[in-house]
Amino acid sequence: MHACGGACERFRFSLLMLALLLLQGLLDRQVLADEQALEVVIAEPYLELHTGPGRAYPVFYVIDRGKAISVLKRRTDWFMVRTEKGKEGWVKRAEMQLTLTPEGEQTRFAEANFGDYSKRRWEAGVLAGDFKGGDVVTAYADYAMTANLSAELSISQVFGNYSDAITGSISLLAQPFPEWRIAPFFLLGSGLIYTDPNVTLVDESDRTEQLASVGAGLRCYLTRRFLLRAEYKYSVIFQDTNDNQEINEWKAGFAFFF
Repeated sequence: MHACGGACERFRFSLLMLALLLLQGLLDRQVLADEQALEVVIAEPYLELHTGPGRAYPVFYVIDRGKAISVLKRRTDWFMVRTEKGKEGWVKRAEMQLTLTPEGEQTRFAEANFGDYSKRRWEAGVLAGDFKGGDVVTAYADYAMTANLSAELSISQVFGNYSDAITGSISLLAQPFPEWRIAPFFLLGSGLIYTDPNVTLVDESDRTEQLASVGAGLRCYLTRRFLLRAEYKYSVIFQDTNDNQEINEWKAGFAFFF
């Protein structure tokens, strides 16, 4: 057992408060809403349906010219559609722009906007800032399980005066106001930190230790697929000695969603 005193007590209190917030988010969770169905007609020789919203997903069905499809929902620049035979798949916006309305007019679909941001599923970005006096760069990917709750995987590189470090963590993020253009979020995470001391300055060996974090931040929607993100994290590194290390971390950067 480690004797961590006041640091652990503050950390446990923060975990309890965040757990209550996450529970409320789960109870009040919102399903990402579908857009109102719209019917369009294929004007090109054919239209390809993908299994998911991205070119990496394979084409599994082809619709011939003159057939009608129903637009079910949108995810940034991809649309889920349903054919007259009940097949459902995804089509890129550029190809949907070539379809016609039932009246024979060209269909128009606006570029991704704030409505798409509030219904996003994936988010990825890069942040930079301060990690207890050292420079830190973080890359992360975030998956929205509901409108209020998401899971995030991140990896950071820390450049310190006496040692460098790499951290990897997984976190739960609660966003109580997903409909706001500038929205606060709260996070709870756990992971590992690998520390590589500068052997020319200190006589220590490299080590891998567990860490746990709580934090808060802001997401700000900018335009199209891009957003600004800033956050603060308070972490405890559980060391083999009785003195667990406390870390204050500030970061900001840009991200995109899809």
